[in-house]
Amino acid sequence: MKIDVKVPAVGESITEATIGSWEKKSGDYVKRNDVLMLLETDKASVEIVAENDGVLTTQAEAGTVVKIGATVAQIDTDAKAPAPSASAPKAETPKAAPTPATTSAPAPAAKSAPDLSASGPAVQRIVAENNLDVSNIQGTGKDGRLTKADVMKAPSSSAKSTPASAPAPQPAYVPPALSKQGDKKIVPMTTIRKRIAERLVQAQHNAAMLTTFNEIDMTKLNELRAKYKDSFKEKYGISLGFMGVFTKAALEALKAFPSANAYIQGDSIEYHNYYNIGIAVSTEKGLMVPVIKDADQMSIFMIEKSIRDFALKARDGKISVDDMLNGTFTITNGGVFGSLMSTPILNAPQSAILGMHKIEDRPVVVNTPKG
Repeated sequence: MKIDVKVPAVGESITEATIGSWEKKSGDYVKRNDVLMLLETDKASVEIVAENDGVLTTQAEAGTVVKIGATVAQIDTDAKAPAPSASAPKAETPKAAPTPATTSAPAPAAKSAPDLSASGPAVQRIVAENNLDVSNIQGTGKDGRLTKADVMKAPSSSAKSTPASAPAPQPAYVPPALSKQGDKKIVPMTTIRKRIAERLVQAQHNAAMLTTFNEIDMTKLNELRAKYKDSFKEKYGISLGFMGVFTKAALEALKAFPSANAYIQGDSIEYHNYYNIGIAVSTEKGLMVPVIKDADQMSIFMIEKSIRDFALKARDGKISVDDMLNGTFTITNGGVFGSLMSTPILNAPQSAILGMHKIEDRPVVVNTPKG
């Protein structure tokens, strides 16, 4: 019997998806729960697994945009698994009798001069200026090429005997590399990247965004982290970072200013009595914002563990749609890229976002006496 492999429903309002890649190819024998393909939606990548054993026949190529419910492959459950190939034992090859050694030594191979044209212009210039005989220089570069160090340390005996009146030879002309001005490559954006771009533009149209920049003295927090990071890791098995502390601080601010934990819904504001904190995670496929649900009920350890688990899932392409739903406030950390200042864009329909940046050591004036 042939079983259809269909594109499953992967979240509300999602009507189509893109086949990111086939993990099994047409004609493969697959087993139940084997990952068949990665399906990319506008929110996440989803693994589609086999529901039966059998031979797979694909009906859509990777990169194809498919509708929810569409059939993209079939599994023939009547097909049998291929029998393991029995490898016949190899017959031993009789060893040849050793050849008696002859008394005559083989003639030494003629020494060939290194190919100067394979070396760079700097090497050719030094050879020309010093009139060196490259046949007397041992090249240490790849495939025996002469390097700058080889010709710089070449003894004066390597110089060619040239009549005094003869002008020094000029370095060989090396043509410039061919221009690549005409080369280009067009790669369609993934569904995730297209959706990210759409949402960022939408956020700028639907909200009058304002960014404020504030500096804080991290001395005490650095000292606190240095004091407890070893015991924290020994007790919990994960590193003590800054995100857990900043998330806790953000939660206190959201409780004090509920409008920052709200949604902008047309002409209305939707307030929440719960705190779901989105943590922006950069992946090869684009920016994702998994959400820590009920973060206000968590300890710093639980927050740090949630962030680490989301980072691992994002790296492996296993972030689910449910992982990214219902966030009420977002934190993004451009400091991991060395950024000192940026203007993060709202994660619509949220009304606020916190951007963190690089910790910079520099002298500042503190506790200035008044008067």
